Amino acid sequence: MGMRLSSGSNSDDLDVLHEINVTPFIDVILVLLIIFMVAAPLATVDIGVNLPASSAPEQPRPDKPVFVTIKPDATIAIGETIVPRGELASALEAATNAHKDETIFVRGDKSISYGQLMEVMNVLRDAGYLKLALVGLESPTTKR
Repeated sequence: MGMRLSSGSNSDDLDVLHEINVTPFIDVILVLLIIFMVAAPLATVDIGVNLPASSAPEQPRPDKPVFVTIKPDATIAIGETIVPRGELASALEAATNAHKDETIFVRGDKSISYGQLMEVMNVLRDAGYLKLALVGLESPTTKR
């Protein structure tokens, strides 16, 4: 039984290892995973707040604005005319002369629910009216 210590070349040359040590890479990935698992729920916390009234400057009004009003009893009116919810799209086309790019001003009584307001806005969107403006009372501005 024999053993060969030299392969015939210079014994001072070391063989190059062509392996990558992935252990530090895996450690870094696991640490980042833990950090993101802890930080992600903090970024999506749902906090209930009372939104303030708007103090934005008044925008210029068009010559003949089209108002869609939702009354406290959930009836809908275009201008001063009460319209059934199913006929809202056709009545709005008559009021705007089928100009879908016209801005529609939506007024809702503060006693109606947010869901009722969204239902009317969805009907307007489905009818092709994408320019909607919500109308509210102007809040008194405070001097700083």
